[in-house]
Amino acid sequence: MLMKSLDNKLEAKYILDMKIRYFITVGVIAIIATVYAGAFLDYFHGRSEGEDIRLEWKTGEEVNLQNFIIERKTPKNSYADIATITPKGSNSYYSYLDKSAYKMTDLIFIYRLKIIDNNGQSSFSNEVTVSHNVSGVKRTWGSIKAMFR
Repeated sequence: MLMKSLDNKLEAKYILDMKIRYFITVGVIAIIATVYAGAFLDYFHGRSEGEDIRLEWKTGEEVNLQNFIIERKTPKNSYADIATITPKGSNSYYSYLDKSAYKMTDLIFIYRLKIIDNNGQSSFSNEVTVSHNVSGVKRTWGSIKAMFR
């Protein structure tokens, strides 16, 4: 009876140890998944804001980072570079306003960051999908204004 009780305790301790190791491993994998060439991203997201789309991201540590390139695509097209952002340094907050989205006829935009380090190596952030809500009147008026700039 005493041996069976001891076996159950050892088995329970083994299972608990394995669960702890699993959660530690999963946590390390999650942290590694957010490290890119030259930068650690805390988050990257976007939202429709009037006629424009605002993209925001925050970095943790920035090491050997050359720049960020913002890329945009629609479901019908492939990615195209729309802006290059110079890094500010570790633990920085970035915001970019895509002022050309209202001119396009698509209502769904997909963004990502191309992160380039000083050695020329690059990696990509997660994709951010934004549903853009601009009225036809604003889109037309915006196009007319753009012709006279």
